[in-house]
Amino acid sequence: MTGKDPDKLISAPHLALGVAVYVWGIFLHYTSDCQKYYTLKYHKGLIHEGLFARSRNMNYVGEVLIYAGYAIISGFTLPWLINSVYWFGLFLPSMLNKDKSLSRYPQWAEYKKSSGLFFPKFL
Repeated sequence: MTGKDPDKLISAPHLALGVAVYVWGIFLHYTSDCQKYYTLKYHKGLIHEGLFARSRNMNYVGEVLIYAGYAIISGFTLPWLINSVYWFGLFLPSMLNKDKSLSRYPQWAEYKKSSGLFFPKFL
């Protein structure tokens, strides 16, 4: 211990931000996975509506937010470094491979223009 009061290691706004980021991550991750599951169950093809209208990898956005929430709450740098290894070493290659797979659909060019690989595209 550093002599600090253990109850005061993280400020309330810092904790609130971490929890909010985590909750949004859970929402985006699970709702986008649910949308993907039920859409593909009944209609095979490219999903270009709902949560996937602006981002082609909204489930990864949610997952990144979940782990970012943990890192925010920790208050340390190490979790950010560990997360970055996963995000750039595993998630990014998976997203790029998914794009290659989706490029076989006729609507791909239009969808790619209107959506971001990771960050939602609004313009």
